[in-house]
Amino acid sequence: MTSTIIIIAIIVAIGLGYATKINTGLYAISFAYLIGTYVMGLEPSKITAMWPMKLFFIIFAVSLFYNFSMSNGTLEKVAMHILYRFRRNSGILSYIVFFIATLIAGMGAGYFAVMAFLCPIALLLCKRSNMSTVEGVIAVSFGALAGANFMTSMSGLIFKGLIDAAGYQNQSFVYCTSIFIMTLLIPILLLTGLKVLNKKRRQGNVLEIAKPEKFNKKQRYNLYLIVALIVIVLLPPLLHSLLPTSNIITMVNKYNDVGYVAVLLSVVGLLLKLADEKQVISRVPWGTLIMICGVGMLIGIAVKAGTIKLLAGWITQSIPPFFVPVVIAAIAGVMSFFSSTLGVVAPTLFPIVPILAEETGINPMVLFTCIVMSSQSTGGVSPFSSGGSLALSSCENQKDVDELFKKLMFVATPALFIIVLCISFVYGLLV
Repeated sequence: MTSTIIIIAIIVAIGLGYATKINTGLYAISFAYLIGTYVMGLEPSKITAMWPMKLFFIIFAVSLFYNFSMSNGTLEKVAMHILYRFRRNSGILSYIVFFIATLIAGMGAGYFAVMAFLCPIALLLCKRSNMSTVEGVIAVSFGALAGANFMTSMSGLIFKGLIDAAGYQNQSFVYCTSIFIMTLLIPILLLTGLKVLNKKRRQGNVLEIAKPEKFNKKQRYNLYLIVALIVIVLLPPLLHSLLPTSNIITMVNKYNDVGYVAVLLSVVGLLLKLADEKQVISRVPWGTLIMICGVGMLIGIAVKAGTIKLLAGWITQSIPPFFVPVVIAAIAGVMSFFSSTLGVVAPTLFPIVPILAEETGINPMVLFTCIVMSSQSTGGVSPFSSGGSLALSSCENQKDVDELFKKLMFVATPALFIIVLCISFVYGLLV
């Protein structure tokens, strides 16, 4: 009975968040309190302890660090320099836009920031070249998603925190690498397929893009700090995998923490006056933090009540093992059509993975990767998702909005969903 109430609460929280435009995390916190106390008899302090503090700290620290480059224009200038450099190669414009989105998101801009400033540019380039609007939206959206999934970027760190919480601390880096690689390769294959299908595509003219200014002193220092963060965070686990018997490398890898490194480098950024402190702090995605951690509390209640085991048991008993990756991917894709991958889908489905892996013998990496691939396949272009909405808001007039809505809703979203389900099936058989 309790598990049924919790499942209904999760669905209602997602539905209310979508319908009322109020942060889903606030509804999740409310349901966690009501169900935890009055249904399960837990003390409020125990419910409060379910707030995922480690995940909260990592998101806060890393976003704080990367907000310097957003505030002083470093990342936007990087994008414009790359675009100007390849202005004569409009025939591969979709790949260039995809690469820019991936790089800027991977350097810390995050998905929404990249969509906000690069999507209008991409749609304008579509009109000046022979690239279709759907191709432009896919290049920006999935490039931003892939970049954000990089192991030191925001989404990648969130996934790592959730995988750690699921009990795979020693393998989380490898699992996150799989998520990044797969979400990077799928859009590249998709863009290539679109080019092959459109045989009439011809080499376009030189794009009219003004030469961007050189990086100023603050922006150069900011780039040095970004490179430093990536090296400091990625090098120890890589060296540890190559030299597992080295005591020094093992110690450095053990105590290396991306959250604390980000805070230390943020202090350096403040001392160098790379950006205004108040502006940097105000850019922290507090709404995302509330949503992710609030849903995490409700999922904590579900774990306590045994709901996660119940759901996993139903899947393993009702579905053949070889088909489980497709089913979990389908569930993730449908959920993401109306909700957030980071805030709802991943926190809800990742806790199921350990039980599914144990019961079916499937590699947990496959299940984690399929969840993210599928949820982002619909969340990246669905007109009802954040990505699709940002793309529509970048159109110049209502006619363009209506045309793009139909293409995203009835062509891109279902096609991507089916493609990812097929890839999930193959990936499950091969790994």
